[in-house]
Amino acid sequence: MSYAIDETHDVKLESWVESANDPKTDFPIQNLPLATMVRATDDSDDEDDYTLSAVVAIGDMLLDLNRLSMSDLAPEDDGDWDFIAVDEIVAEGKWSSLRKKVQKLLLKDNPALRDHPQVNDIVIPRDDSMLSMPFIDPIGDYTDFYASLYHATNVGCMFRPDNPLLPNYKHIPIGYHGRASSIVPSGTEIQRPVGQQAPSEDGGLPNFGPCKLLDYEMEMGAIIGRGNELGEPIDIADAEDHLLGLCILNDWSARDLQKWEYVPLGPFLAKNFASTISPYIVTMEALAPFRSPAQERDAGDPQPLAYMDSDANRKGGGFDIKVEVYLSSAKMREEGMEPVHLSTGNMKDLYWTIGQMVTHHTVNGCNLQPGDLLGSGTISGPTRDARGSMLELTWDGDPFANPPISVPGTQRTPLVLPTGEERKFLADGDEVIMKAYCERDGFRRIGFGECRGIITAARSV
Repeated sequence: MSYAIDETHDVKLESWVESANDPKTDFPIQNLPLATMVRATDDSDDEDDYTLSAVVAIGDMLLDLNRLSMSDLAPEDDGDWDFIAVDEIVAEGKWSSLRKKVQKLLLKDNPALRDHPQVNDIVIPRDDSMLSMPFIDPIGDYTDFYASLYHATNVGCMFRPDNPLLPNYKHIPIGYHGRASSIVPSGTEIQRPVGQQAPSEDGGLPNFGPCKLLDYEMEMGAIIGRGNELGEPIDIADAEDHLLGLCILNDWSARDLQKWEYVPLGPFLAKNFASTISPYIVTMEALAPFRSPAQERDAGDPQPLAYMDSDANRKGGGFDIKVEVYLSSAKMREEGMEPVHLSTGNMKDLYWTIGQMVTHHTVNGCNLQPGDLLGSGTISGPTRDARGSMLELTWDGDPFANPPISVPGTQRTPLVLPTGEERKFLADGDEVIMKAYCERDGFRRIGFGECRGIITAARSV
């Protein structure tokens, strides 16, 4: 792949922003994820007059790239600093070279920015409430994939025990076109959706009302940096050159609406009411030390067709990113309890790589654009504690046990919370918190921050 480990990943690098040197921080100087901050305009008396600034997270601080570009620390003859809108950093591919210059200004032994008279205007305390959508607002377009073999097998066994994987699954990355307008930033409340559900008995009329089987899906999202022209496919060798980086994605799902509507065209109202993304994009450059081989296929599995196959993708197309899900009920918060850990998965367990998703998405000539979002699909692993949704987590079947455990899809053991509350699916007041991070010996741990959302009651019907 085109992103190499270099001096910017040196584990010994430290910053004059002391919080960035904490081993537990998500945002050491080796990370420098991008985000967008809503910031009041300096020369305006109007309290509602704001600008969107491109920012970089460093420890518990944010570096405002727009303010930095207007200071004397940005040479006038350096084109990397010549941007007005945050979109330009994405579309013009400026981040690779700009990242090194920003990191240099943050190094512990470099006083240029630290002692600059405008430092307190350029580097400010990090407050997630000031952050907007991650870098691109609004998201241009959205495609959600179904790239985890473990997730697809679990779900297939629930509803098609004799035929869990459909014939196309191991030949193409399955995906659907999602709703970009209902993607919301972390912290946004999620209203329980309303819609039709399957009839209570064969031949009956569908039920209508609030969703009863509301779920989360632990995913990672990939942000497109550089697009392609309509009719011009992206080669697998070039796929990652079109990516800016990754963020956390929670693709909320109304399982009862989904069961009724998904035949024959797939997800619709069960998915388009809301998807939540984290505020930070961890860029491809920062992720270079945490690559993994593509998931090894079983001997009997078909190999990808030539347009989705390359030696580089096989050796390093995956990402070793741990993903965690936590739950906090309203009662737990009232009693001061910490969120309870539900599961931990890993992005390296995806059957299809992000590069293959990009290439397949465009093989028909489809034009991706800067700021488009591609979802990985639910990230699940081969064990119950690695399942990335409540649909799977509470299900008592296990196709990966030895021997496999086969049970009807409705046979479930509820999760028991510290308060004694039980959950098979999400209740009003529940808050879902997702985290993701990378660890590897010889490198600094880097993280993605958090992706949060609280369920509120459905509207009256």
